[in-house]
Amino acid sequence: MCDLCDAKMYHMKKATIRDLRYRFSKVEDMLSDGEEIHITKRKRTVARLLPAQANSAPQRPDFLGRLKKIYKKTLKTAGADLISLERDRF
Repeated sequence: MCDLCDAKMYHMKKATIRDLRYRFSKVEDMLSDGEEIHITKRKRTVARLLPAQANSAPQRPDFLGRLKKIYKKTLKTAGADLISLERDRF
């Protein structure tokens, strides 16, 4: 972000207070990429922005449980179980 800085540190991203004010969309893009950003004022770090912690993976519905509940009389083995049995056979 700081194109006019003398020393460039490639291992951390920097943004100035002015960048936050006028180019926040670029700072937001860097945060969404998971990068830590150091906010500087007069070449001194005054704050550190960290990306938000990602939520855990959403729970997948229990499709097999639903099928067994709906077709409990006719469904004895699931199709996925049959395929896994066939794969283990060879």
